[in-house]
Amino acid sequence: MTVIVTPRLILRRARPSDLDDLHAVMSHPEAMRYWSTPPHGDIAQTREFLDAVMTGTPDDSDDFMVELASAGGRVIGKAGCWRVPEIGYILHPDFWGRGLAREALEAILPHVFARFPVDALTADVDPRNAASLRLLARLGFRETGRAERTWLVGDAWCDSVYLALPRPAAG
Repeated sequence: MTVIVTPRLILRRARPSDLDDLHAVMSHPEAMRYWSTPPHGDIAQTREFLDAVMTGTPDDSDDFMVELASAGGRVIGKAGCWRVPEIGYILHPDFWGRGLAREALEAILPHVFARFPVDALTADVDPRNAASLRLLARLGFRETGRAERTWLVGDAWCDSVYLALPRPAAG
């Protein structure tokens, strides 16, 4: 079982006991503002999401729960590839602005490139999510395109900015 440890985080595979912590993230309106679904209305919806994460096939999935090491195992989000090569992440808003998403991604990106023979990792970001666009740019992602009305979230259509991070040169 893959575990990645950073100075402040433990990145590990999902387990059933993550349900309550993950629901605190997935039901939070601010955390879910730019996600591909509305906030989870009940824990059953989060259980279904968690089950899908746990049963992702190793051939095309490389997803991690983000645990804050100083919080005694509390899951504060998720990061990785639900389906390779697309990277995604979400953190509870209580932990925004501390560089934790960057720390998680800086550990996960090389891991994914080492594990999968992909030419690039990709991301699909709502153009209103300026913080995420800045973070991905700092990590080397570059815009490859835009599209309108790509996600119907609740009653609202959302747009997409597509980004890619090329595989680092060997050396």
